[in-house]
Amino acid sequence: MISKQKIADLIEEHLVGSDKFLVEFNVSTANKIIVFIDGDHGVTISDCIALSRHIESNLDRETEDFELDVSSAGLDLGLRVKRQYVKNIGKNIDIKLNDNTKITGLLKGVEDDFITIELPLNKKKKKSETAEDLIKSIEFKNIKETKVVIIFK
Repeated sequence: MISKQKIADLIEEHLVGSDKFLVEFNVSTANKIIVFIDGDHGVTISDCIALSRHIESNLDRETEDFELDVSSAGLDLGLRVKRQYVKNIGKNIDIKLNDNTKITGLLKGVEDDFITIELPLNKKKKKSETAEDLIKSIEFKNIKETKVVIIFK
């Protein structure tokens, strides 16, 4: 079986110094390697091809056969790493918490352990509700899933 550490090292070696970063990867027992990358300014097909070629050129199919899939972390994958949250500040996000509570709001900030979102203004605003009530901090450890809300204009 191909070592996860070897794949991690190859990915890091290729992406270091670029605006691209690893979101997640997996190496199955059948040597199926799946890699998801993202970039501060997006990911192109050429970026995926270049990483794929780098990994392939450093593995020997004569020793161990493998299947390799390198893709961008599309919107359907959701946000997985802090750098993706930073990239999406100013966008609306849907969050599912570990207790299955769902929250939608505008991503305002990202800190080491939490994000800050602005909740939408309730049209039936309570008199006691202030602007501070609309700002909510959510710790990463409490987030099960986060997806960017796609808005078509």
